[in-house]
Amino acid sequence: MTKSVLTRAARIKLLLMDVDGVLTDSKVYFLPDPAGGWTETKGFDSQDGIALQWLHWKGIQTGVISGRKSPAVEMRAEQGHMTYCYQGHIEKIPILEEILAKSGVRPEEVGYVGDDLTDVVLFRRVGLAVAVANGRPEVKKAAHYVTKAPGGAGAVREAAELILRAQGHWKGLLEKYEIKPVRSK
Repeated sequence: MTKSVLTRAARIKLLLMDVDGVLTDSKVYFLPDPAGGWTETKGFDSQDGIALQWLHWKGIQTGVISGRKSPAVEMRAEQGHMTYCYQGHIEKIPILEEILAKSGVRPEEVGYVGDDLTDVVLFRRVGLAVAVANGRPEVKKAAHYVTKAPGGAGAVREAAELILRAQGHWKGLLEKYEIKPVRSK
């Protein structure tokens, strides 16, 4: 972990992310519904979910900007106490600009977690760009930090922990759960 990444993470007031490939493993499942149509479903990682809760507790806003629309994403955003849930937007710059205007947060106070080419334009406009381990090579090259965990398997948790540690909140969370800190090797 570089000092530059920790400095960037310490400033974050808002963490935005893509959905498919970040909060999920990129797989989309279609199940038949009783009306004869199809329902799209996705799998979300529970460790990512609790990390979203921790960010919420510490006053760090979160949100998603996704190119696809899915009721499952809306439900996950609600359960994760996300402030922003934008779906059906492949062109993400106007959405980021809208969120910045609504939130009053400066670009350098925003973190963004992405995996694909459509996310790189946002990487260039935020303070902390995080690529997931299974992201495209171009995305990882453009990021300030690349997670060890793949999307849908703890990558958001890893990004959240980075922010919480950099802001001095991690020790307090461990104490809440009666856990002694583990020293890094």
